[in-house]
Amino acid sequence: MTYIATADGHNLHVEDHGGDGRPVVLIHGWPLSGASWTHQVSPLLAAGHRPITYDRRGFGHSDKPETGYDYDTLAEDLRAVLEGLDLRDVTLVGFSMGGGEVARYVARHGTERLRGVVFAAAVPPYLEQTPDNPDGPLPREQAQEMERGLREDREAFFDDFATGFFTAGEELAVDEETRQEAIALARQSGHAAALGCLEAFATTDFRGDLPAIDVPTLVLHGDSDGTVPFEGSGQRTHDAVRGSRLHIIEGGPHGINASHPEEFNRALLDFLG
Repeated sequence: MTYIATADGHNLHVEDHGGDGRPVVLIHGWPLSGASWTHQVSPLLAAGHRPITYDRRGFGHSDKPETGYDYDTLAEDLRAVLEGLDLRDVTLVGFSMGGGEVARYVARHGTERLRGVVFAAAVPPYLEQTPDNPDGPLPREQAQEMERGLREDREAFFDDFATGFFTAGEELAVDEETRQEAIALARQSGHAAALGCLEAFATTDFRGDLPAIDVPTLVLHGDSDGTVPFEGSGQRTHDAVRGSRLHIIEGGPHGINASHPEEFNRALLDFLG
């Protein structure tokens, strides 16, 4: 465990889990933390890789400033992690909101340090449904409703969100203990961070970022994702990144790394290999 300072002077909680293999940086989803990768760390270590997790600013054990929750800043935070640990030949794995950091980092800084990228249940290319993005899966009214719920009653919002996070169709795809663990991680978020990142992932357009990706790419998504629906996100990212590999987890909700860890890990390790 260590702390790495961002360009604007805030501390990010980073866990370098060791290993002598190529580094794999796991970027968590909203509103969780790096601890949400618990099902991936040990398999990556066992396969000879070097897994690294970090808490996004405002979440987990990182500093919780009032500002800096736009994707340009968050991509700079990712750069701080890569440069702070001097990581090279690294694979970035961006889950949900974390996929936005991957796309924006590549667009701003290129792929000199990278071996590959993974978009797991990720928000690119553009969630918001607008006149010039009719296939965006998130209508503005729905995003505004989420914001209202978060402002009015965080506890109730996180409880409901965690249920949807792990629901495939009408069925909860994890046990109650896993759902409660996710709620506990969400509670660690700063209020400004939760609201700022909600706005960022709901409204940021990554369509201009994806063409900059020129390293091997895996798109990994559940076909029953009700939070970031595959057709409006994963499928479109796969179409936008030339030569990308697509793996669909049948019956997978949004939180596929916890609901379907064996298949998720097999697909990830196969790609890394």
